[in-house]
This record gives sequence, structure tokens and C-alpha cells, in this order.
Amino acid sequence: MKLVTKDLLFVVFAAAVLAVVILVSGKETTKKVPHDAAHRATYEVLEKSGSRREAERGCERCHNEKMNPLPANHPPKDRCLFCHKMERAAR
Repeated sequence: MKLVTKDLLFVVFAAAVLAVVILVSGKETTKKVPHDAAHRATYEVLEKSGSRREAERGCERCHNEKMNPLPANHPPKDRCLFCHKMERAAR
């Protein structure tokens, strides 16, 4: 089977895409949601409903301008569990 220029370009393009994906996927930098008393309700809601949206509704009670303020460059605060993953419970 003879390789044509189009085939080689496809292989080079696929390798470049794979290289970019590997280079961008590094160590996770966002903090995990601690498995502590303050976050117990969030874990319970997530376990019962299975919905991250439902679990996120309680975050703003403690994470607001007065208590536990978010950093100035923090993205929109209504999707907490999009970035912050839940810790696995120690068994």
C-alpha cells in the first residue's frame, strides 16, 4: 500500500492534535470540595438527587461577599461543581 501526501498530512495533523491534548491536560489545579461538616449537606443532596445543579444551590450561603469570599478573578459562581470536584468519602 502506497502512502499519499494526503495520508501523511492526516497523520501529522492527528499527531499534532494528540500532542496538544496531552500538553494541555496537566495536573488538576482546582480545589476539591472538602468532605467535612460544613459541606455535608452538599454531599447529601448530591447523593440523594444525583444532580450537581441541586447540590450547588447551597454554596452561596457560605461562599458570598461576607463569608468565605471568592477571589476577584473567580469565574461565575453559579456553577461550583463544574470545576470543583467532590472528594471521595474515606471508607
